[in-house]
Amino acid sequence: MEYPEWTSSYLNYPVYDNTDSETRETLSSYRLHSDSNLTSTNITDESVNSPAVTVLKSLVFVTIMVSAVFGNLLVIISVFRFEKLKIIANSFIVSLAFADLLVALLVMPFNASMEIAGRWVFGRIMCDIFNANDVLFSTASLLHLCCISMDRYIAITDPFQYELRMTRKRVALMLSCAWGASSLISHVPIHLGWYTTPEQRYMLQNNEDQCTFIVNRIYGIISSTISFWTPTFIMVFTYVKIFKEARRQERQIYKQIQTTRSSKIGNGVSPRNRNGSCQSDTSQLTNERKKLKKEHKAAKTLGIIMGAFLFCWLPFIIWYGSTTMCGEERCPTPAIVVSFLFWLGYTNSALNPVIYAFFNRDFRNAFKRLLGCNKIRCSCSMFRSRCCSRDTNRSTLSRKDFTELPCRAVTNSSRSSTSSSPRRPSLSKKSYEAVHITEPH
Repeated sequence: MEYPEWTSSYLNYPVYDNTDSETRETLSSYRLHSDSNLTSTNITDESVNSPAVTVLKSLVFVTIMVSAVFGNLLVIISVFRFEKLKIIANSFIVSLAFADLLVALLVMPFNASMEIAGRWVFGRIMCDIFNANDVLFSTASLLHLCCISMDRYIAITDPFQYELRMTRKRVALMLSCAWGASSLISHVPIHLGWYTTPEQRYMLQNNEDQCTFIVNRIYGIISSTISFWTPTFIMVFTYVKIFKEARRQERQIYKQIQTTRSSKIGNGVSPRNRNGSCQSDTSQLTNERKKLKKEHKAAKTLGIIMGAFLFCWLPFIIWYGSTTMCGEERCPTPAIVVSFLFWLGYTNSALNPVIYAFFNRDFRNAFKRLLGCNKIRCSCSMFRSRCCSRDTNRSTLSRKDFTELPCRAVTNSSRSSTSSSPRRPSLSKKSYEAVHITEPH
């Protein structure tokens, strides 16, 4: 079989000169790991390859990678160290943080090296591993968010059966399915060569300084459906149901509390009687309301995480789908736009720990304890108290002079201060109950 000569397109993608229209129709190429180096022809735009731009890009890449590694390590260590965070629901959080950590360690450095060096320098085998890991971890992140949405849906819609339904075995099964499905659409088709075309395989075998990821239309449709569109539909559906159920529960509990209070007051019975039985129903409803508020807040936090993921990855998925269906020749995209789309998606791996710190009090307190913020605050408060005590002693009496004062003088001064304060009129038991019953609720 004779392969056509290679030329470079607008994006430095390989263009097949001698292929027929049917082959061009079925070939959909997109660039998962972008840079101007992916062909033997380098981009001649000096503004893009200037030293200042290279330094700026390097700083941005390093900042994103360090933030992702540091933040996700904090999440993992916090859950394993603090008992308050050792709950079944946080198993999904730990696994998601592990996926984001691997993105920062096994994907971002290789992409950054291509952006800075201008070519692929790690060989053919590492190119396949790199492409497979990129698809694996991004798919795993979205499937984890799908599992989290299902977990929150059960916790809010059926809270009394939550512990029976979400057992450790079931959580482990869900996590195994998430990682297994991600591996099936990443490492298996990439290493077996099912994802691409014969022309692309030939090009990569003869150009080790390139690491393009050109897919055929069948793989593009299947991978995008499994790794993005189906989980996104499930998440949107579950969070809409969660929102409606949360609003319904809030209204129901509020009505029950108002009904209980009005019934007690209407019967002429004070909520504060001797045995406290009149307040038992109200306090029980209040506790249920607090518990539901905690669950709703957790669902809100995870909804923000889902929104951040869609914000970071949806532009890339739209571009990915359009180039898969339209083809790079018909729908060309500037290389700088493709690079921005990839690193916008990678930024999501560093956002989740920030979201936990802002919207989850337990994680925020755990982060403070791990970073030693409580000790620093304590030492600062002790320092301020010592300084204040020194200033006070200097401005008034010394400790020795204070001890030599007569005790009677101190006692008399304290008595005079208490006697000068106005006395509150006392109420009898009957008058107190009358006042308490007639107060508005």
